[in-house]
Amino acid sequence: MDVGELLSYQPDRGAKRPREEDGGAAAGGEDDFRGGKQQKGLGARERELARYREAGVGGAEGGVEMEELTEDKKMILEKLMDQDEEEPEAEPVDESSVKKMILTFEKRSYKNQELRIKFPDNPEKFMESELDLNDIIQEMHVIATMPDLYHLLVELNAVHSLLGLLSHENTDVAIAVVDLLQELTDIDTLHESEEGAEVLIDALLEGHVVALLVQNMERLDEQVKEEADGVYNTLAIIENMAEFRPGLCTEAAQQGLMQWLLKRIKAKMPFDANKLYCSEILAILLQNNDNTSELLGEMDGIDVLLQQLSVFKRHNPSTAEEQEMMENLFDALCSCLMLSSNRDRFLKGEGLQLMNLMLREKKMSRTSALKVLDYGMIGAEGADNCHKFVDILGLRTIFPLFMKTPKKMKKTRASEKEHEEHVCSIIASMLRNLKSQQRSRLLSKFTENDCEKVDRLMELHFKYLEAVQQADKRIEGEKHEMVRRGEILDDSMEDEFYLRRLDAGLFVLQLICYIMVEISNSGNSQLHQRVHQILNLRGGSVKIVRHIMREYAESIGDGKSDEFKEAERKRIMDLVDNF
Repeated sequence: MDVGELLSYQPDRGAKRPREEDGGAAAGGEDDFRGGKQQKGLGARERELARYREAGVGGAEGGVEMEELTEDKKMILEKLMDQDEEEPEAEPVDESSVKKMILTFEKRSYKNQELRIKFPDNPEKFMESELDLNDIIQEMHVIATMPDLYHLLVELNAVHSLLGLLSHENTDVAIAVVDLLQELTDIDTLHESEEGAEVLIDALLEGHVVALLVQNMERLDEQVKEEADGVYNTLAIIENMAEFRPGLCTEAAQQGLMQWLLKRIKAKMPFDANKLYCSEILAILLQNNDNTSELLGEMDGIDVLLQQLSVFKRHNPSTAEEQEMMENLFDALCSCLMLSSNRDRFLKGEGLQLMNLMLREKKMSRTSALKVLDYGMIGAEGADNCHKFVDILGLRTIFPLFMKTPKKMKKTRASEKEHEEHVCSIIASMLRNLKSQQRSRLLSKFTENDCEKVDRLMELHFKYLEAVQQADKRIEGEKHEMVRRGEILDDSMEDEFYLRRLDAGLFVLQLICYIMVEISNSGNSQLHQRVHQILNLRGGSVKIVRHIMREYAESIGDGKSDEFKEAERKRIMDLVDNF
C-alpha cells in the first residue's frame, strides 16, 4: 500500500440506515459547513487525518516514497491507522444509548445557543459548536430505526428543542432538523409502532410544527439545491403526518400552509419536483374537507387554480410529472366545488368558459375538464352554472362528447365508463336545474337529426343494463354460496354489494334512466314516443326503468337536509309514475 492509499484510507463505519436520494442528503451535512473538504459525519480522527493531509503530506501523491517522510510523520500516521483499526464496533441502539444521544444533543444545542448570544458577530467562536450540533443531529437519524423509543424524544424534551432549531439563524441547521423529522415521520416507520408514533405526532402538533415548518420554508432559497431539498423534505413531513392522522389537515391549512402552497404554486419559477409536490399536498388538504375548501376560496385560491390550469388548454403537459401536477390541480378544484360558495367563485372566475375551451381543444386536459364541469353543475347548488353553461354555447361542446366517446383516452388514464358517467351526469344536472328558454334549448337538442341523441341514449341504456345484470348474477351467486356456508348477510355486506353494483355501471344506468324519464315528461310527444318505441323494439321494459329509478330515489342526497331529500324523492317518483 503506497502512502497515497494510506492517507486516503477510511475505516469501515458499519452500515447506516439508507437515505432517500432526493431527501436532501446534503442538507445540513458537513460538506456544506466545511466547503466540501470533508465527507459528511467525519469522526474526530478522520478530521485530524484530513487536517494532517492538508498540512502538506498530500504531496505524497506526486510520487514521494515512504522513505522520504520524516520518522515523526511516519509515527503519527501509523498511530492514527492503529487507532482506527482498533476502533470497536458501533454500540447497539437501545434505550440507554438513545438517552445518551439526546443528552449530548441538548448539551450541544445549548452550548451553540450560548456562544451565538455571546459572540453574535464572531462566527469563528461558534462555528465549531455548530458543526458539533450538526454531527449529533446526523447521528440521531438512527432513532428512526427504533420507533418504539420515540417516547424518549418527548419525555426528554428533544422534540421541543428540535422544533426550536427550525428557526436557527443558520438554515443548514434548520434543514438538518427537517431531514431528521422527515425520517422520524416516515409513514412505514410510524406504522411499525403505533404507540410511539402517536406520542411523537402529538408532541409535534402541540409544538405547532406546521407553523414552524412554514416559517422556515418562507426563508429558504430554492435556487440553492440543499435548500430546495429542505423544502421537499418539509412537504414530505406534512404528507406523512396527514396520512397518519388525516384530521390534522384543517389545522395545518390554517397555520399558514394553505397560503404558502398557493403562493408557491403561482410563483413564476420553472416546473420542478417541489411544484409537483405542492400540488399533491394541496389536493390532500382539500379532499373531503369543507373547512380547507372554504379557506382556499377566501384566499382567492379558485382563481390561482384556474390560472395555473389555463396553461393546459392549448398545450399538453411536456412530461409525465407535469401531467401529474395538472391532474392534482384538477382534483383540488373538484374538491373545492363540493362547497356551494366556491361554485359562485368558479362562475365569477370564468371557470366554465375555461373548461368549455378545454373540451373543444381536445388536449389531455379535456377528461379532467369534463369532471370539473360535472362537479360544478351537480345538485341544486349547480343551477347558476348550468344556466351559464348553456349561455356560453356549452351544448355544442357537450353533445358531440355524448354522441361519441373519444378514442384517445389512454394517455389520460381515463376509462370509457368514466367519460360516459361525467357526460350523462352533466346532462342530467342540466335537465334538473334549467328553466324556461335554456331548458327548451336543451330539449331541442334531443329532437335534432331525427332524434339521434335519443337513439344514443337508449344504446347506452342497454349497454349499462347488461353490465349491471351480469354483476347482479355474480353477486347473487356469492350470496347463495355464503348462505350455504351458514354465513350471515349483515348490513355491511349488503352495502359492499351495492357499491360493487354501482361500480359495475349501476350509477351510470341510473343517470341514463333519469334522462329518459325527464325527456319523456318534457311535454314533447316526439321524445316520449321515441324512448318507448326503442324500449319495445329492443325488448326493454318500463318496469325495469321504474325499478332502477326507485332505487336511485332511495339512495339520493346523502349529507343533505331531510326536507331536501324528501322533496327530491317526491319529484323523481312523480316523473317515474308518469313515465
